[in-house]
Amino acid sequence: MSTLSITWLGHATFVLKSPGGKRIIFDPWVTGNPAAPESAKHLGKLDLMLITHGHHDHTHDAVSIGRSSGAHVVAPYEVSVWLHKKGLQHVTGMNPGGTLQMLGLSIAMVPAMHSSSIEEDERIIYLGLATGYIVKFEDGLTIYYSGDTSIFGDMRLIGEMYHPTIAFLPIGDLYTMGPEQAAKACELLGVKQVVPMHYGTFPALTGTPAKLRELVEPRGVQVLELKPGETAS
Repeated sequence: MSTLSITWLGHATFVLKSPGGKRIIFDPWVTGNPAAPESAKHLGKLDLMLITHGHHDHTHDAVSIGRSSGAHVVAPYEVSVWLHKKGLQHVTGMNPGGTLQMLGLSIAMVPAMHSSSIEEDERIIYLGLATGYIVKFEDGLTIYYSGDTSIFGDMRLIGEMYHPTIAFLPIGDLYTMGPEQAAKACELLGVKQVVPMHYGTFPALTGTPAKLRELVEPRGVQVLELKPGETAS
């Protein structure tokens, strides 16, 4: 069994390869994503797609990548219904508090503090709750992918119940946490490593990994800063 590998495709889109070889994409947005590398257009086979909420910068390529990759999609219930109506067949809906055992992984859905909607035909369609995921891999390593969120007190409870080692947290500010809130989130979660996301895509997303590093590394939390298209393991 190998180690977890993490590839950032820009914004909040990641492809993870689990220790057991499963390929998982989170919040797929590559088409029109100014931060996405050329490699994001050629993802190949994927085993699983996890979607946190309905905004276009987290769902834009869900249908096309779901069809081309063969990935089984897991999403908040209302998003799952919307995707099924778009023609995806292998979709599982769930809600915060639920846990799935799938492909040798444990996948728990947890709350996030954010909105969730999609715009179609100049109308806003609300798509339930924004969420995050706790994924426990084949070797026991556990990660927390927060999706878009502000900081909230129950992050401490997430840490106590699931004991994640790595947190994927937004730091861009304006629409999500900035570095200061993300640093506090690391403390609440008790993680050893943080992967910043949802920053730098647009000028309005002003938070930086350098600021996050300044705040958390003195406390013993490592910042894993990736460039779009870069892989770490």
